[in-house]
Formats: sequence, structure tokens, C-alpha cells
Amino acid sequence: MRNDAKSGEAGTDSLRMTRRAFGAGLAAGSGFMAFALPVRALTVDQARALIDKAVSQVNAIISSGKSETQMFADFERLFVNYADVPTIARSALGVAAKSASPAQMATFTKAFQGYISRKYGRRFREFIGGRIEVVDAKPIKSYFEVITVAHLQGEAPFDLRWHVSDKSGRQLFFNIIIEGINMLASERTEIGSILDKNGGDIDKMIAVLQKS
Repeated sequence: MRNDAKSGEAGTDSLRMTRRAFGAGLAAGSGFMAFALPVRALTVDQARALIDKAVSQVNAIISSGKSETQMFADFERLFVNYADVPTIARSALGVAAKSASPAQMATFTKAFQGYISRKYGRRFREFIGGRIEVVDAKPIKSYFEVITVAHLQGEAPFDLRWHVSDKSGRQLFFNIIIEGINMLASERTEIGSILDKNGGDIDKMIAVLQKS
């Protein structure tokens, strides 16, 4: 009887251990699944709100009556505050980013920031007397597209599409499509062309951007 009792106790302990092991495994599995499943922290409303703020500032800049130089400085501040500058710069540099030193990447990113602000600042200056309006937002794969419409005096309205993500740890836009022209693609071509003209020398290409 004693042996049977001990056997029964051992069986009960074994069952408890099995249950504990199963429970622990289930909990671990649940944790793994929660980690493995994609979680979209950014929402469509947040993406739209971000571009609402950016567009509001663009409208304020173009209606400010400031000089071109002052506007460019304002556009650069806007670009820094609302755009994922490091991601855009690295994309624009393309494969050359792999061979660039950390110091070169930092200098290039700063130079690119000013260059892109002046380039797109000139484009936005064309909107003086008009306005940009946010009209829609929707998810696209791992990011959101916020659709805005530019209303210019004497011209038909056209759309600008802003791609927004929080992959950098902040909610920022990383691309703009103006009348079907993709900023990331066009800048990769432009920077690549400047780099080629300078024999692939990143430092010389940076010098060109700083003067552009």
C-alpha cells in the first residue's frame, strides 16, 4: 500500500510538473507570438495629424511675405522637424552609403538637409497665393500615405502625397510625391549623377551640395 501511495504521489507530482511545464511553455509561446506578430504603433489619424501640422507650417511660410533666404531657413527647420532626414539622405546616397565613413555620412546628411530644403523650398514658393489642403490618409504596407491637394492661383489643383512612418522611433514623413514625381527616386538619381561627375568622390559631391 505504501508503495502504491508513493507511486500515486509521484504520479501526482509528475502531473503537476507536466502541467507547470505546459503552462510555462504556453505562456512563453504566447509571449513569442505577441512579439512575432507585427504591431502597427502609428495610426492613420496620427499620420494625418502629422502632415496637417507640416502643411499648416508650409502654408504659413509661403504666406509670410519673407525673403527667399528666410523662407529657405524656415523650410529647413520644417524638414528637420517633420522628415526622417537620415533615412532620406541614406536612400539618396544609395550604394555609396555603404562605403561612406560615419563622419562622411554625418556631413552628407547635413549638406543634403540644406540642399533638399532649398530645392523643395523653391518649389513650395510657387504656391505663394495658394494653399495646401489635407484630404485623405490611408495605410500602405508598413507606412501611411497622406494625400494633400495644392490649390494654386490660375492653375488646376494637383496632389502631393506624403509617406509617413514611425520606424525611426518618431512619427515622420520619409517621402513626398509631387504630381507623380517620387522624391526618394528622383533624389537618388540626382545625387548619383553628382557623385558620378565627381569621380565617385563623396567629399567633392558634398561640396557641390553645400553650394547648390
